[in-house]
Amino acid sequence: MVGIVLVAHSAGLAEEAAALVRGIAGTGALVAAAGGTEDGGVGTSLDLIERALTAVDQGDGVVLVPDLGSSVLTARLLAEPGRVVVADVPFVEGAIAAAVTAGAGAPLAAVLAAAEEARTIRKLSDS
Repeated sequence: MVGIVLVAHSAGLAEEAAALVRGIAGTGALVAAAGGTEDGGVGTSLDLIERALTAVDQGDGVVLVPDLGSSVLTARLLAEPGRVVVADVPFVEGAIAAAVTAGAGAPLAAVLAAAEEARTIRKLSDS
């Protein structure tokens, strides 16, 4: 199963978003939080992201879902085509779409595509 890592500037944000994703996608979803710095501050940590990646990597690939700014740049340092990909998606919606699709057994490319589709989903209709 494809793993999902939520990369945020805040440990609390990453952990709560991961809990929400697991609640919707199911407890079997391979979701890990990598938020904040190792000393508990605001920022991103390459080491925390690497640990989270290792925790959810079962060999089918991992999708990194960063929140913004430096988390995107840090996540991109770990990208490996065909194995670890960075999703340019809305943080919560993209993470949920990725985890639900991964939970259905989809391959890495399909999980990434589902996450990316979250960018196009409107919350309000035009009418």
